[in-house]
Amino acid sequence: MRDEAVIVGVGTSRLGRVPDTGATALMAEAALAALADAGLAMSDVDGLVTTPLRTEALNPPATLIASALGIAPAWLATLDLAGASGTAMIDQAVQAVESGRCNTVLCVTGQNLLSFQSSGSTIGTIARSGVAHPEFEAPLGPLIPSLYALAASEHIARYGTTEAQMAEVAVAIRAHAAGNPAAHKQRAITVEDVLSSAPVSTPLKRLDCSLISDGAAAVIVTTRARAAEIARVVRVAGSGYGQRHGHVGEAETLTATGAVESGRRAFAAAGIGPKDIDVAELYDCFTITVILELEDLGFCEKGEGGAFVEGGRIGPGGALPVTTHGGLLSACHCGVGGGLLHLVEGVTQLRGEAGVRQVDGARTALVHGNGGILGVHCTLILEGAA
Repeated sequence: MRDEAVIVGVGTSRLGRVPDTGATALMAEAALAALADAGLAMSDVDGLVTTPLRTEALNPPATLIASALGIAPAWLATLDLAGASGTAMIDQAVQAVESGRCNTVLCVTGQNLLSFQSSGSTIGTIARSGVAHPEFEAPLGPLIPSLYALAASEHIARYGTTEAQMAEVAVAIRAHAAGNPAAHKQRAITVEDVLSSAPVSTPLKRLDCSLISDGAAAVIVTTRARAAEIARVVRVAGSGYGQRHGHVGEAETLTATGAVESGRRAFAAAGIGPKDIDVAELYDCFTITVILELEDLGFCEKGEGGAFVEGGRIGPGGALPVTTHGGLLSACHCGVGGGLLHLVEGVTQLRGEAGVRQVDGARTALVHGNGGILGVHCTLILEGAA
């Protein structure tokens, strides 16, 4: 490695409903915020990584985003691991910097999913994106919630997990969102609110499911040498990937995922374990997803995730604060890159800048992305750099 890569800047666009603002403009807004946070200019960027866009016909996105931002990177890429893209973008940027391909990488992604079209049309677009097997699954018409409901049903049947325990996840993450002035949804909810919300796909209710939002996030990765004048750097101490299936029908089980492998690899690289993590920014597309990730990443034993989240344990002031900005369930879900917002929050926590939602003494953060229907996973371990 030529030089250790560190994270020196993070930023977001406006989140929630941002009418009359396209995806490219949202990404530019986030990119400028991240550069300002790092004390850098667009002219300092010589690397770019982004994700595909579902709301604009940009093909290939990386080159067109570079042109829109007025940069000509020495290295650039368009990355698509679905919901694992946010964490994978950072891992790829670190590798690009440490290999010497470039010095300063802008990781930026976002979409105007809410304002681009109706919620129903957005759900239809996502349903046609290939998450269901075109021959054996798609003809039956499952939407993404239907496929995650399979995992929830299996977990309930195998381990006795309850719908009330899943609701605890939504309540805790909404409580975190209440401390995030940028969050799409901030009003407190109760377990009863979740259980009585409209059914979507048994056993999932509306409040078990993520939002549809407009928004963008950006992160700046550069060399430690270049960051010498920046006091608030964060390092990626470990990373790992795990993949067990492409389509749901290929999975041996939906109650154990590739997070087992991605977490084990990330922890081994960092030289620490789950007990050393101060805050966990877990991908939360559905409440059952968080329960599965807590188990598979080693925070509790398999089958104990439901009990683990009870009593506010993952909420503000809990033993393991989880997804402290409000996540996809309450803060913002802008599509394939929504997981990058989890990374922004992890960095913000380690810099002690999260305001009322700050986790006291946070020194280590785990950030996890889940793509497809629990198919591919990428885990990062972050540490506040001295």
